[in-house]
Order: sequence, then C-alpha cells, then structure tokens
Amino acid sequence: MLPKIQKILYTTDLGPGASYVFRYALAQARQHQATIIAVHAMEPLSTFGQSLVEQYITHESSTEMHQKAQENVKAVLTERLRELCSKECEGATSCENAVDAIHVVKGYPHDVILKMAKDNDADLIVMGTLKHSLMGEFMIGSTTRKVMRNTTLPVLVINIPKEESGE
Repeated sequence: MLPKIQKILYTTDLGPGASYVFRYALAQARQHQATIIAVHAMEPLSTFGQSLVEQYITHESSTEMHQKAQENVKAVLTERLRELCSKECEGATSCENAVDAIHVVKGYPHDVILKMAKDNDADLIVMGTLKHSLMGEFMIGSTTRKVMRNTTLPVLVINIPKEESGE
C-alpha cells in the first residue's frame, strides 16, 4: 500500500530561494491533497550575545523586542505564502487552502523542525539547501543533515539553483 501524505512540513529560512522550495511543497500538497504546515525557526542569541544586549537594554525590553520580531517574521511569511499561493494556483481550487498553519518558533532550526514535524504528525518534510563547495557543505549544510539523521519521516530536499538563491 502506498504511503498516505496528508500533512507536509515546509521549512523556510525566508531566504531568496524560499519561494522555489515552496513550489515543491505546494506541488506535493496538490498531488496528495495534503495540507502544508509552514515553519520558520528563529535561532536564539548565544549566552554571550544575550549578555551583550542586556548591557544596553533590560531583559524585559530584549524579550519584548524578540516577541515583536517573531510577530513581524510571521506576518512577512504569511504574506509571502499568500502571494505565492495566489500566483502558483491562479484559477485552481485545489490549493486555495493549501497552507493550514504558519509557525515562527524560537530555537535551533533542526530542533524546531523535528519537534514541529512530531507535534503536527507530519508525513513529509520539505526543505531547501544551497549547493556549496565541499568545505561549504561540511560547514553549512548541517541543518539538513541533522534533520535527515534524526527523523524517520521522508525528507524532500530541494537543491536551490544559484539563479533562485540570489547569489
């Protein structure tokens, strides 16, 4: 029996290649009549970085700034996804409600992705990656590697071409 894909976790860093990756998530959602759960992880400041910030502003002000930033990122992501859906699904009813939920979560990207996949009973994770030199892959592709190493779910990794990445 073929696996049933009902929920797709689309991960994004909001970079220039995000719309390219979203098109693949949308294609999978349309093909399987599934819904998309979009997630963006906001990496926390290091302890050192936080202590530097709090030398100039209070902890409460810092927390408030982070909360506002999180709300702003969610608003930007919501608008981008709405625009992409209307552009990609022009005249199609099969993807009117493709994006079921949008989450902006504070945490390390691989941890956030794995937790959101589990919490939302995702059937597939869709994420993008940029092609880099061999050394760059070793240093930069760590989120994708960590997700793939620590999940039992299928992961659709989309290589973002240079012309889509803004490089």
